Amino acid sequence: MGTISERTRANGTKSYTAQIRIKRDGKLVHTEAQTFDRKQAAKAWLKKREVALAEPGALHRVLNSEVTLSEVIDQYVKDSVREVRRTKSQCLNVIKRHELAQMKCGDITSADLTSFAKDLASGWHPDSLDDEGADVSERQPQTVGNYMSHLGSIFAISKAMWGYELSEEHFKDAMKVMKRLGIIGRSFKRNRRPTIKELEVLLSFFYDRCKRSTEAAPMHKIILFAIFSTRRQEEITKILWDDLDRDNLEVLVRDMKHPGEKVGNDVRCSLTPEALLIIDSMPKIAPQIFPFHPGTISGNFTDVCKLLGIEDLHFHDLRHDGISRLFEIGLDIPRVAMVSAHRSWNSLKRYTHIRQSGDKYADFHWMTTIKDEAALVGQSELRARKNLGRGVRYVQRDASPAETIGGERERISGIASRKSTFFSGRNESLPERLISDSVIRE
Repeated sequence: MGTISERTRANGTKSYTAQIRIKRDGKLVHTEAQTFDRKQAAKAWLKKREVALAEPGALHRVLNSEVTLSEVIDQYVKDSVREVRRTKSQCLNVIKRHELAQMKCGDITSADLTSFAKDLASGWHPDSLDDEGADVSERQPQTVGNYMSHLGSIFAISKAMWGYELSEEHFKDAMKVMKRLGIIGRSFKRNRRPTIKELEVLLSFFYDRCKRSTEAAPMHKIILFAIFSTRRQEEITKILWDDLDRDNLEVLVRDMKHPGEKVGNDVRCSLTPEALLIIDSMPKIAPQIFPFHPGTISGNFTDVCKLLGIEDLHFHDLRHDGISRLFEIGLDIPRVAMVSAHRSWNSLKRYTHIRQSGDKYADFHWMTTIKDEAALVGQSELRARKNLGRGVRYVQRDASPAETIGGERERISGIASRKSTFFSGRNESLPERLISDSVIRE
């Protein structure tokens, strides 16, 4: 397995190179060598390494130490039974393009990990390697912390799962240093809410774009639905028509975000009448009510906010605004949790300082626009049913569009009265405005 080669240096002295070459099935799988001034030292090293490599599992450990972090990340994604979510996938792809990912697992130290985190904090991005004009803005400590958290999940299982020499102890040591230096930190609670003026500008832009192009996503509806349903962008795109329970004003939200149960965590949530009205304005063109990619929604929202000069507004802030509104109109924590689907009421305690101040969207003219669009969709579906020669429940075949809409308003009035117990945080029934604004399709 091992050989010793003798060479004469330029100064006339001898050198002895001990080399180990291991083959499996005719293929060279491992080689290592070291040079000594004395032949006895070379023999001693060779014997020591041969004994070490002959131990059970030793060669496997050595071979795995040659694997790079990038290869381990690929293995992690491949072997994950649960789907690797979009944010985590993006973070791992960024990590793979850093020089840290090209290092062998056994060579990565806590200093290497800390250096990587400092690069992230300073704004390093793989695109900046090829594009001098790429965005290199600094990352917040909580953002760097998110990257390290995703990387940490790989360090935590790599040795036990695959035998790769990624040291979890080195990772823990690096995390201690990063916390002390302030490179990573906890996420702070955002309190940003869109103003009515900002929403006017955003909704007008997206509404006009929808009028110009039938292929444009109805972002004006999606933004309003995010507020009135308090749903996250990925949750919005997963809601199916079959998951909608009109009679009980509820909807099934699939794969709701949760620290330990992202996949298969399906939760039934209450709908506000405004959210149901927005659903009714959507045509049934796919199994999903909002058949759009979450990335499309996020990209549209971010790009247009930047274009319109709206600063520091995230799509997730719409959920915060919607939850705040529920407290402002007088609902208590249990009733708000039925809409927001918070498992722990402790998560909603940050909102308890909000005073009951009424509904800032009480006279929001955009809901009238949504109501008109819902009426048009309802009329289109009615005509389609007539063309198919089927009867229409609640509506006479020869009913006019106005009579049809009026009848459906009457029906939703009954639903609202049954649901008023939920929305009676102020010991009041639903406002007549919400009942009259709801147009429900059978």
